[in-house]
Amino acid sequence: MSVAITEAITTLAEAEQRFQLTRTEDETFFWEWSSDLPSLSDTEKAGLADLRQRYLYQRSQGHLLESTVLLLFASPLLTLAGFYDPPFRVKAEESVQLTLQDPEEILQGRLEVLVLKDQLWVVVFESKKTAISVWSALPQTLAYLMATPNHEQPRFALMTNGDDSVFVKLEANQGRRYNLSRVFAALTSNQELDGVLQILKYLGQVLQ
Repeated sequence: MSVAITEAITTLAEAEQRFQLTRTEDETFFWEWSSDLPSLSDTEKAGLADLRQRYLYQRSQGHLLESTVLLLFASPLLTLAGFYDPPFRVKAEESVQLTLQDPEEILQGRLEVLVLKDQLWVVVFESKKTAISVWSALPQTLAYLMATPNHEQPRFALMTNGDDSVFVKLEANQGRRYNLSRVFAALTSNQELDGVLQILKYLGQVLQ
């Protein structure tokens, strides 16, 4: 999958048409984000609480600069989930620059993409205006998921801009369907961030 393809896809309609994707709202399709989730240890909860406090402090100082979300939020979260340890292999994709139309101005953003074991992707949407919705990353995230060589297995993604996190599941061999989790808002409470780590840990178990 070349960067040119992800840059060419700017809307959800374009992604669905190009890859012949359909969103399903069948609740049994994407059950992994809400069923049989592992519990968190006191150490993991404490680590998440520290992560959130650091993020909230930096967030309160103003709009986060590019790469700050990856440094403050995504990387510590993946550390707690164990994705930097065997058997996982982290591969960084070339970042993608996005231009989004706004009624008042043109907004610039960037996607930083990490691949974990080829079935789990982490897409960090960074912008100097952190108020831009995480949903802006969905078209390119679907394009990245379709690039996974093994179409026999479902693939998953975590989209996050730090403030909000959303999980995506895609199956390419059964009608090319995808669906989304609810939005987890780290700014709201520690429990929201707990839920994100629980899902990551469960997906890690599934992919092993």
